[in-house]
Amino acid sequence: MAASTAAGKQRIPKVAKVKNKAPAEVQITAEQLLREAKERELELLPPPPQQKITDEEELEDYKLRKRETFEDNIRKNRTVISNWIKYAQWEESLKEIQSARSIYERALGVNNRTIPLWLKYAEMEMKNRQVNHARNIWDRAVTTLPRVDQFWYKYTHMEEMLNNPPGARQVFERWMEWQPEEQAWHSYINFELRYKEVEKARTIYERFVLVHPAVKNWIKYARFEEKHAYFAQARRVYERAVEFFGDEHMDEHLYVAFAKFEENQKEFERVRVIYRYALDRIPKQKAQELFKNYTLFEKKFGDRRGIEDILLSKRRFQYEEEVKADPHNYDAWFDYLRLVESDAEADTVREVYERAIANVPPIQEKRHWKRYIYLWINYALYEELEAKDPERTRQVYQASLELIPHKKFTFAKMWLYYAQFEIRQKNLPFARRALGTSIGKCPKNKLFKGYIELELQLREFDRCRKLYEKFLEFGPENCTSWIKFAELETILGDIERARAIYELAISQPRLDMPEVLWKSYIDFEIEQEETERTRNLYRQLLQRTQHVKVWISFAQFELSSGKEEGSVAKCRQIYEEANKTMRNCEEKEERLMLLESWRKFEDEFGTASDKERVDKLMPEKVKKRRKVQADDGSDAGWVEVYDYIFPEDAANQPNLKLLAMAKLWKKQQQEREAAEQCTFPPTMSKPEETLVTTTRELRLQNYVPEGEDLKRCRVPQAKPVAVEEKDLANLAPRKPDW
Repeated sequence: MAASTAAGKQRIPKVAKVKNKAPAEVQITAEQLLREAKERELELLPPPPQQKITDEEELEDYKLRKRETFEDNIRKNRTVISNWIKYAQWEESLKEIQSARSIYERALGVNNRTIPLWLKYAEMEMKNRQVNHARNIWDRAVTTLPRVDQFWYKYTHMEEMLNNPPGARQVFERWMEWQPEEQAWHSYINFELRYKEVEKARTIYERFVLVHPAVKNWIKYARFEEKHAYFAQARRVYERAVEFFGDEHMDEHLYVAFAKFEENQKEFERVRVIYRYALDRIPKQKAQELFKNYTLFEKKFGDRRGIEDILLSKRRFQYEEEVKADPHNYDAWFDYLRLVESDAEADTVREVYERAIANVPPIQEKRHWKRYIYLWINYALYEELEAKDPERTRQVYQASLELIPHKKFTFAKMWLYYAQFEIRQKNLPFARRALGTSIGKCPKNKLFKGYIELELQLREFDRCRKLYEKFLEFGPENCTSWIKFAELETILGDIERARAIYELAISQPRLDMPEVLWKSYIDFEIEQEETERTRNLYRQLLQRTQHVKVWISFAQFELSSGKEEGSVAKCRQIYEEANKTMRNCEEKEERLMLLESWRKFEDEFGTASDKERVDKLMPEKVKKRRKVQADDGSDAGWVEVYDYIFPEDAANQPNLKLLAMAKLWKKQQQEREAAEQCTFPPTMSKPEETLVTTTRELRLQNYVPEGEDLKRCRVPQAKPVAVEEKDLANLAPRKPDW
């Protein structure tokens, strides 16, 4: 009891506390520890001593100990197959085949899906010439793991090495039932070919292309037939392949191989047919190799026409891809149609046109229809000019006019082309009906002009008058229509009617080009020699506008209309009136233009006094600086501009006075410089300046009268003051004290 109490009272030694828990300065990693252990060879064990067996008893003892070791390893972990294999190989090394076989069987009982285990087992049997045992093992292996190709390869190779082709063939047949990969079929075919069994190889190929229907396998089949000189059979294989893949899964490599086969057989027409058939059905991006081979073929065996056909086919495929990618790419359709029209039958061209016009713009806006409408125009022109089919042309025009949404917009060219087509077909009522319908549905200036031009060519002037009346009701602001209508009446000799048309035109409240209309009216009256009417027209026009060109034209008219003396006076009067009127005009260039025209007139017809009078009215050109601002409002610097100052302009008189004063000052400066070169009195030490003009005061520099203060020399205004020469005598030289 005391002993137990003493034991309980024994103290547990305390663990030393770590006072500094900061990380050490030198850190040791696991990698460093392993490296040091390797360098110092701490883990290396000395090799076991070699044991020499001298008698059978020692051998048995060695076997017993070794078997116990293997059994212990297996007992520890039965799933480690490498332990079983080492055990079996050790038994095999001792020629204990039965023991090794027993170990392999035990291992297969643990895990029969390990590939190396089956391989080692079968190799052991084959190495020891146990053929039946090896066959048994291979049968069990391929039955257990039929998808492991290595077993089948080893099995067939063993049978072939044993010179047992029927057995190997039987194994191959069992293998083919599982439909293995392509290489397995090729191994079977090569096996049959090694024994010259061509028919059996053909049978295998038939099964092979059905199990693996790839293009390359069909090509290999055909080349197999070609290699063995079965050309008809090879052609049949290619044809079957084309039929098998159809149009949905076409491959260019198949057709290239087929064409090369036919080329080797000197069947050039068949080659050309194959290439064209493939090019018509395979998309362009998948037929690059096909185009390349076709081009090479035509260069070797074809003519120029054949090469052109290749290029056309290639371009046709390009356009097909473009229109498939974007059906509303009308430029691509135009190029495609141009290509087709150059070398294609009428039915093909019509088919492409129908496909093109079927792509109606999705939005009913004219800007989206501008390119599309030319497809209809080109279609109609093709039917009329190339196909020579007037009825189809009429149908195309009518279909296009029915398709256009005339309530939103229209195309005058379509109506006019249709009317011109009917006239070429000598169907004038149809043409008039079409144009009348167009004016009724969607009146446009171009339609009116086209209809009027048609009736003018037919000399139907009454119809032209009616059309002009409708035209002017539709657009009364169109000055060109008024002018053309009046010109028509003038040509027909109805002057009063033409004058009435002009009067009605200038009375319109809104005109698009009034200056053109007035000029045409004035020219009309001048042509009719109606001077007074022309003068009145000029006066009416000047009431509406004060443009300088109107005044100049009026003056030139007066100059050329009357007698020599009277016309000159009237012309001068017009110029004077114009100058007086344009004094308040802000456009000084126009006023200058008037004065220059007036001066030319006086130079030719006026006297010296008249010329001098006009010269006095001419402005003076001055240069000014103007501040320029950028778009963002910031200062962009100064620019120099030219302005015109007219003597008659009263508002500019102060500026003129200032300019005159500046000129006077400059003149006085020149006189002063000349005076400096003259002789001065002895009281003067040297010539000094006599004139200083400032805005606040006048200073006589370097000279001040005796007894006078500088302040008394100040002047109230900034005016130029000249000092007389006699005043200089009262000036004594003295040094300035400022």
